[in-house]
Amino acid sequence: MNVIRRNGLGLVAWFVGILFFLPIAWMALTSFHSEEDAATNPPSFGAALTLDGYREFFGTGGGASPWPSLINSTVASVGSTLLVLLLALPAAYALSIRPVKKWTDVLFFFLSTKMLPVVAGLLPIYLFAKNTDMLDNIWLLVILYTSMNLPIAVWMMQSFLSEVPVAVIEAARVDGAKLPTILARVVAPIALPGIAATALICFIFSWNELLFARVLTGVVAETAPVFLTGFITSQGLFLAKVCAASLVISLPVLAAGFAAQDKLVQGLSLGAVK
Repeated sequence: MNVIRRNGLGLVAWFVGILFFLPIAWMALTSFHSEEDAATNPPSFGAALTLDGYREFFGTGGGASPWPSLINSTVASVGSTLLVLLLALPAAYALSIRPVKKWTDVLFFFLSTKMLPVVAGLLPIYLFAKNTDMLDNIWLLVILYTSMNLPIAVWMMQSFLSEVPVAVIEAARVDGAKLPTILARVVAPIALPGIAATALICFIFSWNELLFARVLTGVVAETAPVFLTGFITSQGLFLAKVCAASLVISLPVLAAGFAAQDKLVQGLSLGAVK
């Protein structure tokens, strides 16, 4: 009976996994079709394959090059993720290993900042950026993404760091290690799966963010999601080109998730057990 139940759960898991994968597979297949074949209804699965969508995305046909936007997204996502980790690690250390009074209230306050609708803060941030000449500046996005991801990063890492044995930290203090050394050489290696999971989630949130990037950037600091929206027009066919662009822009997130999947599962499981 247990074997049948396990096999049944395995089949359900495979079915759900395939169900989630089907849209990505469909998008990938459509990206290799011509615009005429991509627009057919029902879809033409046996249509001839072509790289025209990717050629148009990379600007070989005379269009705009996506490389500046991809570089901007990389700078904003990687830069903000590094800043988040740099700030969240000592904050989570103070809330878990060296807890302050009413530390649960502090964590709830951090998380409550994520409950504010993003649109509610759009106008004041735009006015601030305009008055400080920060519009169309990639470093403004780095600061914004850092502030947006910091609460969830502190919340996650507090759970991970609470699993670090206090005896190891006390032994490092006895040996004369200072707080920066303890964080870098003792806490960080032990909590590496949790740090990796936090970093990956912050990177994904930053890479996929569209609203602030759409409003606060123009040409110089345009990110990849904003560049992608430029392919959608009211005239002409664009489905294959959009699918090709979406697949290319999704590759960094997919690659990061695949590379860190073991640490991501281990880190999230550690937080769940806690």
